[in-house]
Parts: sequence; structure tokens; C-alpha cells
Amino acid sequence: MAKKHTKEFQQEAVRIALSSDLSRKQVAADLGVGFSTLGRWIQIHRHRDDVSVPTDLNLEQEVARLRKENRLLKEERDVLKKATQFFARQK
Repeated sequence: MAKKHTKEFQQEAVRIALSSDLSRKQVAADLGVGFSTLGRWIQIHRHRDDVSVPTDLNLEQEVARLRKENRLLKEERDVLKKATQFFARQK
């Protein structure tokens, strides 16, 4: 049975597909949905005109959020590297 996705998920998937530099095939794969499903969502949401392409302000906020997330992920990676080195020396 097919997984039901919320309207918000569909709208966000369409927004990403329309505003990112990724191919639609890549967006579909990243989100775990079928390529044809994403295409259908794009047609539906374009017809309804309920997808808003982000404004420059939203893009700046998104860039800031992603930079913060990236910094956090790098810190977590570094901690895991140190832990791996510590436990490797214990053997």
C-alpha cells in the first residue's frame, strides 16, 4: 500500500523541486518518493498555485539555518572522530 504524505510534505517537496538546483529525480530520491509521484504533485500544486517560491528574506534565513546546522554537524563529526581514535587506542 502506498504511503500517504501530508499536504505540507507535498508542498515542501514541490518547493524544493522548483527552487533547488537538484534534478527532480534527485529530489524524489532524497525524499523517498517516486519520480512520477513528485511530478504529479508539481502539476497539482502548480494548478492550485499554492506553492510559494521563497523570497530573498526566506532564502537568507534558510542559508543561516543551514550554516548553523552544518556547523553543528561538523562539531558532532569531530567528537565522533575523537571517540573513534580513543577507542582504537584501547585495543
